[in-house]
Amino acid sequence: MKQAIVLLSGGLDSATVLAIAKAEGFTPHALSFDYGQRHRIELEMAKKQATSQGIKDHRIAQIDLRIFGGSALTSNIAVPKDQLSKDIPVTYVPARNTIFLSYALAFAEVVGASDIFIGVNALDYSGYPDCRPEYIRAFEAMGTLATKAGVEGNKLQLHAPLIALTKAEIIKKGSKLGVDYSNTLSCYDPTPTGTSCGHCDSCLLRLKGFAENGLKDPIAYL
Repeated sequence: MKQAIVLLSGGLDSATVLAIAKAEGFTPHALSFDYGQRHRIELEMAKKQATSQGIKDHRIAQIDLRIFGGSALTSNIAVPKDQLSKDIPVTYVPARNTIFLSYALAFAEVVGASDIFIGVNALDYSGYPDCRPEYIRAFEAMGTLATKAGVEGNKLQLHAPLIALTKAEIIKKGSKLGVDYSNTLSCYDPTPTGTSCGHCDSCLLRLKGFAENGLKDPIAYL
């Protein structure tokens, strides 16, 4: 089986991508990040997803993006509630996916993987610049140029299987693959025990996706 790195945040999208990678015949190595995020409890969900999906290699990288701030997730900026922003919102973490994918690229070289999976989405999402198809293709090209593996002919394949799906379509796909969404967290501003606020843009999109499938979201909300 081919090896692959899967970025696993603990959220709904990354849990679905992990299941997709397995269904496509890859042996996933899961990579999560403790980066000083407001919703750090999502890492507990990442651990649960790795266990429930039978992932033997799950690593958590320790970095601290609070030294830069600039986001409601990494500084004392309020998380917007009850609105879906038409502009890039303050929950955008500067260069986050570029940082995460760079770690994944290094991990891939070590385990001999040419494939990286990421759960970015360009439809039912908040307009983040590092979730667009052109960004994915650009990083894929850069990753091939920047690594020993790439120079030796092992071209990087950066998979973003959710990029053109709505949140409802993602949930439908994941449900068919047996993803346990009760062990996921999407909220940007949860309580310390992991109860979701139900009002940030991530919660609103998640609730909308379940409703459009005629399903009840299995997690707790305030």
